[in-house]
Amino acid sequence: MIIKKKRKVDEINSSSMADIAFLLLVFFLVTTTISMDKGISLVLPAEGNEMEVNQKNIINILINESGRILIDEKPKMISEVKGLVERKIGSNPNVIFSVQTHPRTKYQDYISLLDELKKAKATKISIANPPE
Repeated sequence: MIIKKKRKVDEINSSSMADIAFLLLVFFLVTTTISMDKGISLVLPAEGNEMEVNQKNIINILINESGRILIDEKPKMISEVKGLVERKIGSNPNVIFSVQTHPRTKYQDYISLLDELKKAKATKISIANPPE
């Protein structure tokens, strides 16, 4: 009868595994960049700079809770906003766009409208408080 000798299984030295894991953790923490959200870049006027504005230089833009847009009380689609704003700026460079939202307006609809105003190169945008 043949008797096989049991070979001793070599063990992996794991005493330095914790050190290696810690060094990898520190390495990835140090080399990882943290993305910062940019947000909406708006230039706000200085406090106390109030001036009278001629009412014919103000264009009211309203957004209701379902995302429908009214420009001077006429319904418009979001795709029509850029062309209309460019025409208004061309006819009157001092025009101010007053954006007013309903309290339950979706944030995405509001941002889409601001993006269209920026694409049309509107620099004078007033963000009006929603009615109570």
